[in-house]
Amino acid sequence: MVRVVLVHGAATSARVWDRLAPLLPDHDVVAVTRPRTGDLARELAWLAPQVEGAWVVGMSGGATIGLALASGPVPLAGAILHEPAVGRLAPSLLGPMVRAFEEGGTTAFARTLYGDAWTPELFGEPVDDAVTARELAMFRHFEPEPLSATPGRVVVTVGERSPAIRHASVEALRSAYGHEVLVVPRASHFAAYESPHEFASTVLAVIAPTH
Repeated sequence: MVRVVLVHGAATSARVWDRLAPLLPDHDVVAVTRPRTGDLARELAWLAPQVEGAWVVGMSGGATIGLALASGPVPLAGAILHEPAVGRLAPSLLGPMVRAFEEGGTTAFARTLYGDAWTPELFGEPVDDAVTARELAMFRHFEPEPLSATPGRVVVTVGERSPAIRHASVEALRSAYGHEVLVVPRASHFAAYESPHEFASTVLAVIAPTH
């Protein structure tokens, strides 16, 4: 059975995968809630034993962490990464979220990033602006690197309905590092929560050839 580890982004927890996980019934699916330290090295070290030999599926900041995993020493079966941050390749990508957080804290940040479908319950614990601040700082400082020698198949996805800057960011990643890019039909940034069937179909289409 294929192991799939679901990795969440900022202002969310494992609960953000509640709608998608049941759509992968023939897989060993684990949705983790990261320690949310704001330190990328510590997040990767915490994830390492859980993702070794597994498929990593990440959305938003979880996709950013997935990119870091795919560039590191831990062997993965592969990764499916939905709309990660890409650092200098699209330096204005996170600007609206930064401004929203400065003006209205976690709720404003999350609603700007994910839309009105986000609720405080998805945070997984009482909403804490200090947690969001350190996560946001970590993702703002992230810079993608070339894939490791043995990361498995790495696919970066973008929602069909996502704004132009999201499409441009994944194309910049493809141009810089050769990442494979797929479009998730009828989806936007919050794909796993708002468009779980479409995102699950994309995940299964990528993983299926490994069976």
